[in-house]
Amino acid sequence: MIRAMIVINNQGKPRLSKFYNYTPVEQQQQLIRSIYSVLCLQPENVSNFLEGSSILGPDSRLVYKLFATLYFVFVFDSSENELAMFDLIQVYVETLEKCFSNVCELDIVLNYSKMHTILDEMILGGQVVETNSEKVMQAVEEISKLEKVTAATKLISKSASLLWG
Repeated sequence: MIRAMIVINNQGKPRLSKFYNYTPVEQQQQLIRSIYSVLCLQPENVSNFLEGSSILGPDSRLVYKLFATLYFVFVFDSSENELAMFDLIQVYVETLEKCFSNVCELDIVLNYSKMHTILDEMILGGQVVETNSEKVMQAVEEISKLEKVTAATKLISKSASLLWG
């Protein structure tokens, strides 16, 4: 099971975090700091797979990938395949690229809800449900259309209530 997905910039600031088990906020922050302290010490020419038992407890593993200034990190247990998790990072980033073209840290900060929507279309309750970026993009586009229709409906009803009081 996937325990968490975290995006951290190269200065240690978390830009996105999603925990799939209940974890108090203080503990989440401590875990993110611990993960960053391990990642920033990793040389570029070593494996992107880490045993996470010392940081995250028994039966924990960590896989990460650095894209530009952002670390994309998955924390998971032994029931998940490390290479599959590594590939999931790639699929997530490819989907972001389709959404934003040339994803940067600012895209993540300004489009926080869309980042979560994409992640939610791929992972549900710590289980991978979709790895096809095309299907994920279709779902995200449909959700965006529904959000626009809902926003327009609210705007019309608000305007009508002001008009007819």
